[in-house]
Amino acid sequence: MNSEQPVELEHIHVATNGVRLHVVLAGPADGRPLILLHGFPEFWRGWLKQIAPLARAGYRVIVPDQRGYNLSDKPQGVGAYRLDALTGDVIGLMDHFGYARVNLAGHDWGAAVAWSVALAFPGRLERLAILNVPHPAVMLSHLARFPQQMLKSWYIGFFQIPWLADWLLSANQCAGLEQMLLRSGRPGTFSPEDLAEYRKAWSQPGAITAMLNWYRALARYRGRALPGGPQARVRMPTLVLWGKHDVALSAEMAPLSLELCDDGHLVFFDTATHWVQRDEAEAVTRHLLEFFGDN
Repeated sequence: MNSEQPVELEHIHVATNGVRLHVVLAGPADGRPLILLHGFPEFWRGWLKQIAPLARAGYRVIVPDQRGYNLSDKPQGVGAYRLDALTGDVIGLMDHFGYARVNLAGHDWGAAVAWSVALAFPGRLERLAILNVPHPAVMLSHLARFPQQMLKSWYIGFFQIPWLADWLLSANQCAGLEQMLLRSGRPGTFSPEDLAEYRKAWSQPGAITAMLNWYRALARYRGRALPGGPQARVRMPTLVLWGKHDVALSAEMAPLSLELCDDGHLVFFDTATHWVQRDEAEAVTRHLLEFFGDN
């Protein structure tokens, strides 16, 4: 595709793993498949700055609203958000489109799901890109052993409180969530247009509780958070991109995660925040194109 050619975004719904997911598609239908997974509290728009360049490069870009978010189904109950269910959604997407193997990238919770897919279904991935989330074994170890990381992750405990957390984050047109984004990013990381679109997504019926249920399921079903066990290794080529000014996750977990990858590469962004694909959009896109283009 020409670098200046407009990219059309196709919006569809896909039935997978017992839910219907809203999915955004871009790029040539016969292009190499690349799935992008967003995190909390975003939706498909979290990858907005990467979708068009990746599509122009010839990839079939597949960006779902993960279950519980925006226009996707929001099943009731904490158990519906176990990590194995979230992983199954991605495998179901691949099966729906008829892909035996894909490239996969994830940020925040989307990265946690991407790690899980890589560990539980290594034969389904060509390459794996992770943004600002450690290997699950490293995360669980740090939460247990290092008070600094426990303090950074205080919000996980707050999110466990039923009704109260839901109400506080929903109040005043989701002002609490908006402030969380603004305080954790750089000035200008989120534009007024971004925030308006995010408020629409958060205001979908049942969205706030569903989004929080991801955290509640992690606490309740922690034993299922490590496919393959605590020393499970990631076999496919893996790229980790990490903004060092992450208020929630310590950068020291990034190189430790690479120790559990057979073929891993780490890139730090010294001035980027947790929202690295927004703060350093062009550089992140360039790294993704170079990495996935090595297949």
